[in-house]
Amino acid sequence: MDNVDYGSYNNKNIVLNELIGLRVRVLRCLDKKQRGLEGTVIDETKNTLVVDTSKGRRTLIKASSTFRFYAGRKSFVVDGLEINSRPYERIEKGMKFYRKREQ
Repeated sequence: MDNVDYGSYNNKNIVLNELIGLRVRVLRCLDKKQRGLEGTVIDETKNTLVVDTSKGRRTLIKASSTFRFYAGRKSFVVDGLEINSRPYERIEKGMKFYRKREQ
């Protein structure tokens, strides 16, 4: 994702933007083994993120996790429930979270 304009990402619109290609870290998760996991998002489904880590690919459940996404030099904390939808549906469904998030 070399041509991504990370300048367009902010705390408010991160829930509406493309997540594939962003670096991610798991801050909280029901599965204790996944806490602290870091890598690059390589795929996304309705309920999961597939992350390429130093130990291989890991599938993370969105709804039971809190993530920190890194877009360039910026980082944003996102509750998995905010992004728990298909990527192409997230714009429509994500508007309720978009309105609640601070700029």
